[in-house]
Amino acid sequence: MAEWDANLDHIIPSSVLPPLWAKLLVGFVSLVCFARSYDGDFVFDDSEAIVNNKDLRAETPLGDLWHHDFWGNRLSSNTSHKSYRPLTVLTFRMNYYLSGGFHPVSFHVVNILLHSGVSILLVDVFSVLFGGLQYTSKGRRLNLAPRSSLLAALLFAVHPVHTECVAAVVGCADLLAALFFLLSFLGYCKALKETNKEGTHSTFWVLLSILLGAVAMLCKEQGITVLSYTVLDQLITCAVMLLAVCVGVDYLSRLSLELVDTEWGQFLKSAGQETEGGRGLNAIFDILVIGKLNVLEMVRKVLRKDKSLENTGVLRTEGLLFRMSLLALGGTGVLYVRWKIMGTGPPAFTEVDNPASFASSMLVRVHYNVGKNLADKGNQTAAIRYYREAVRLNPKYVHAMNNLGNILKERNELQEAEELLSLAVQIQPDFAAAWMNLGIVQNSLKRFQAAEQSYRTAIKHRRRYPDCYYNLGRLYADLNRHVDALNAWRNATVLKPEHSLAWNNMIILLDNTGNLAQAEAVGREALELIPNDHSLMFSLANVLGKSQKYKVCELQAVISCSECQHLTGAINEYQPVENIGWVLAASKFFLTYGKLQVICKALEVYDQRKPQDIASGL
Repeated sequence: MAEWDANLDHIIPSSVLPPLWAKLLVGFVSLVCFARSYDGDFVFDDSEAIVNNKDLRAETPLGDLWHHDFWGNRLSSNTSHKSYRPLTVLTFRMNYYLSGGFHPVSFHVVNILLHSGVSILLVDVFSVLFGGLQYTSKGRRLNLAPRSSLLAALLFAVHPVHTECVAAVVGCADLLAALFFLLSFLGYCKALKETNKEGTHSTFWVLLSILLGAVAMLCKEQGITVLSYTVLDQLITCAVMLLAVCVGVDYLSRLSLELVDTEWGQFLKSAGQETEGGRGLNAIFDILVIGKLNVLEMVRKVLRKDKSLENTGVLRTEGLLFRMSLLALGGTGVLYVRWKIMGTGPPAFTEVDNPASFASSMLVRVHYNVGKNLADKGNQTAAIRYYREAVRLNPKYVHAMNNLGNILKERNELQEAEELLSLAVQIQPDFAAAWMNLGIVQNSLKRFQAAEQSYRTAIKHRRRYPDCYYNLGRLYADLNRHVDALNAWRNATVLKPEHSLAWNNMIILLDNTGNLAQAEAVGREALELIPNDHSLMFSLANVLGKSQKYKVCELQAVISCSECQHLTGAINEYQPVENIGWVLAASKFFLTYGKLQVICKALEVYDQRKPQDIASGL
């Protein structure tokens, strides 16, 4: 393949650019092509993976990233998708920190630069794939296909198939995986640098290639394919081919031909996609290019039952088995560590994960996705129009009904919301999210018994549903069923320890019923799990104030506020408590330091407001 492509390079009507200029050209073209996406917003999966992902915030310990999936859920959870991409999430977190918040421009700029970097690396990758791996006497790699490698890299840089990866922020996972995928391949090529003795290699560069492949996998799962995912397939293929030549069995000959054809096709395809094309690219390259395995000649010998292997190139790779063993062991080790971290449970994929992909027609999917995007941006009026059209096109599209019902509920159009959600659960009786949202609407309509039944049905179909337990607790609190409310909220915190609203409501309820000691214990337990939650600090400060615990050290530890800005900022953001006692408790602390303006600010911005029910959209 390499020799054929090198000869083909001469018929391409273009001048040969110096390597640096060729890379600069590819990088510039890729930037110009995708630069327009820099001012995009967060759309679709960006909302869940970035905006609503607590792993991006400073209060989440960095160590948690290694135990959470791409969406911020614990890998041990039954609802986790097992999308294990901690390095991509770490990249998002660094971007969030450096840009000072969720500013889409900085995230999009990173994607554009990553695509440019991948395109530049492909100049070298294509030069190896098309021209082979040869070095000068001084150790510099020769580019025997400068025109074709430049043309291929340019086509890759501008190809519209990469639009989603570059324009969608979550596409950073694909771009990072592609970057380290290619670096791993080029590192492996470095290991095969020719010297005076044929077949020599650098073990260091092979190991570095394995490490880069592991990094690619931690950015996105397909990154591991650069290593030895199919090394065993390659070795078995070669063994079957040799056996076919030796014994001359027609069946084995046909089998070996099919295997070779499959792997050769994968090799060709590996050059044209960002992350999903390569299956064991390093191993395939080593066998076919470095090992100089002449596939066509081998096939001809197999079909002729020729036992001569002198010209096939199979026996010219002294270090092949050692390198394959390193790749196989490295890849297996990386996969084993990943398996131990993720656990043995399979990922849970349902229609809820991506409802639009299950829609019956493309037009329905478009209306649903546009409606969801508009709703995420706060444009409810336009979102309603698109959701209604999706339901009109597919009267059984329960996910569009659910999202439309949620918007109508927020606009206080409760009767129509109830009709839509009731129809959704009638069409799909195990639709847990719709059952919970129906319960919220029924609770707002004061139909408490029906609401409780809806919540219970939702939990029946989804056992681990902390938000539903929280909403059930809110219902019980409204009905003065205090014990049931506390039990429901406790279940929510067991399933989701960082469920701040459930913790806060337990503290408030225990406080209001006079159980100050228990309220204090619950508050301290909650702050151990969510140490920087201001709403919990306020609720606990209120309990301590009622308990006559006015010591400065107590309030300082609880409020965790050596400067008044923490208090005023948190008051403005949360305002979650149902009585003003916490203001009085905090006053004693701040009066000690003469912070009268803080107390005035607290009284000024205080607003008696109950926590809202939590709805579930799709």
